[in-house]
Amino acid sequence: MESKYNLKSPAVKRLMKEAAELRDPTEHYHAQPLEDNLFEWHFSVRGPPDSDFDGGIYHGRIVLPPEYPMKPPSILLLTPNGRFEVGKKICLSISGHHPETWQPSWSIRTALIAIIGFMPTKGEGAIGSLDYTPEERRALAKKSQDFCCEACGSSMRSALLPLSPDSDLRPDDSQDHRLAQQISFKAESSSSSVDSVSSTVVSSNSVSENSANGEREAEEASLAEQSESSSSAVPSDESHSVSSAPSPRQRRTQNQQNHQNQEQLNQSQLYPSPAQELRQDTSGIGSAVLIFLLTLALFALIFRRIYMAHKYKFDYEL
Repeated sequence: MESKYNLKSPAVKRLMKEAAELRDPTEHYHAQPLEDNLFEWHFSVRGPPDSDFDGGIYHGRIVLPPEYPMKPPSILLLTPNGRFEVGKKICLSISGHHPETWQPSWSIRTALIAIIGFMPTKGEGAIGSLDYTPEERRALAKKSQDFCCEACGSSMRSALLPLSPDSDLRPDDSQDHRLAQQISFKAESSSSSVDSVSSTVVSSNSVSENSANGEREAEEASLAEQSESSSSAVPSDESHSVSSAPSPRQRRTQNQQNHQNQEQLNQSQLYPSPAQELRQDTSGIGSAVLIFLLTLALFALIFRRIYMAHKYKFDYEL
């Protein structure tokens, strides 16, 4: 797969790193890109304990944009679950429905933890949400283990590690847990969302994963700073506010137009067109004719004064 992509791309490097971190399935979640598409991932998550989804294993897709991690992914569930619509993009603040709330420090692991945390919450009419009865959800949880994905070949019975008596049913204070607490499900209250995440989110389980998350967060912060400096706070597609100052591209275009206008003005002054030359010649001829007529009028006036003076003198002598 590496030969198909530009390894210098920030998105490719980030996704390669996340694929390596998530290569091995855990007891609670697993995600990997498709063999022929690094920007489409399939994931499996275990239903949160002590909920209507307990015992269920749910499968879905994550579609990532080329600008990842600067832009959010789109998340879809493929397993009927009674909480999210099948095949429809979920309206989380971590998803593509709300790029204004996306943070580059969030990752695919964070998205998986957020999905698990928000499954027991109420939909309340949000995009892609469902409000099935508890009985229907428990029935779908049992059926979910029979699901097999045709695209990636993953079977829910073997997608995750089995739970053991020593399994952690509650999260520890991991980096991804703290990031997931910042996520909210649109159209739901933020307090109930955070409470549900803190009570049901699963953890990463190892110190090595925490250190890797710390390195990833530092890398993402540097990517965010580079993006802000290079794009001069470029707004998102849907909801970022528009700045009154012109963008660098607009200023560059305006400067080019001013430069072209100045060059055209200089050329017109150095090399006048035939029409301009004709106007200049006509103006010069008109000025010469006017001067000639004024000169004749002046001579006529002087001649008349002299003539009148001589006539008066002649009449006086008589």
